[in-house]
Amino acid sequence: QVQLVESGGGLVQAGDSLRLSCAASGRTFSRYGMGWFRQAPGKEREFVAAISWSGGITYYADSVKGRFTISRDNAKNTVYLQMNGLKVEDTAVYYCAADREASASRYYRDYDYWGQGTQVTVSS
Repeated sequence: QVQLVESGGGLVQAGDSLRLSCAASGRTFSRYGMGWFRQAPGKEREFVAAISWSGGITYYADSVKGRFTISRDNAKNTVYLQMNGLKVEDTAVYYCAADREASASRYYRDYDYWGQGTQVTVSS
């Protein structure tokens, strides 16, 4: 069992940066692939970024590529999402998720554990 707690969300202006963190409980964090998803009001949850257990493989949604960076520190049981050049359309609740298969997956259904989410609001 893994528990995930996101932090770092907030209200920022367009063009600003934020770094989200996701702290995981448990000693097996390093075995999990990790992902970030987001959900805006009235929209479905969508993939943002994913990272494999070792950090050697990463994937990004086209909408964030070049602006967002996913990383992990297995010694700290934490995964990060550095978000630069934020846009109004990045406004959403951001969720981190853990995949027991250790891979980096773009697909919602591959993830076994989810955090409660952290709100990111970008104003114009």
